[in-house]
Amino acid sequence: MSAVMEKIAAAPVLNDEDRARAEHYAVLSRLFSGPPDAGFLEQLPALAAHWGNPESALGRAWLLLGDTARNVDAGQVEEEYTRTFLTIGRPEVMLFGSFYIAGFLMEEPLVELRADLAELGLGRRIGVTESEDHIAALSDVMRHLIVTGPDARGLARQQAFFAGHLAPWVDALANALENAPDARFYSRTAALVRAFFDIERLSFDML
Repeated sequence: MSAVMEKIAAAPVLNDEDRARAEHYAVLSRLFSGPPDAGFLEQLPALAAHWGNPESALGRAWLLLGDTARNVDAGQVEEEYTRTFLTIGRPEVMLFGSFYIAGFLMEEPLVELRADLAELGLGRRIGVTESEDHIAALSDVMRHLIVTGPDARGLARQQAFFAGHLAPWVDALANALENAPDARFYSRTAALVRAFFDIERLSFDML
């Protein structure tokens, strides 16, 4: 699932930092777009071995997620995903930015997001039911902005999009994940969400 369709463009060469950022956004999109399949769960320990580091919050978050992925199977995670995010009525954890920013789904933040996506030349994928303010869709947009615009102008677009559509609510999402009842796998994603977006926020604040 991604509520956003990318426009096709030749990707410039990325430096190591931007490549790592894009890969982290891709991981976040895959974690929350739907329940991870067995293949993706098997990749997480390898990614944790690559990015894990007990000396940093992000590195520790990766080590925790890698250890968790080793001890769950795809069926367990699918059941947890459904229970946590797809419950009829109000789910245990909402994955939509407008809920955290405005208190309701499909509110003004989503209208503003759609206007910004249109300005970027991005639009909704045909057949997708989730709105564009889903964390997976927003992660896809940030990855797209990174891989297509690593120059100063592209960095400004990344900063503006992050400030407007992710920074206001990702901490609340991390808190909700951390406190999700009976969540074994997804509660462990909270540290990754918090640590990665803390780094993004700090980096943009230094521009």
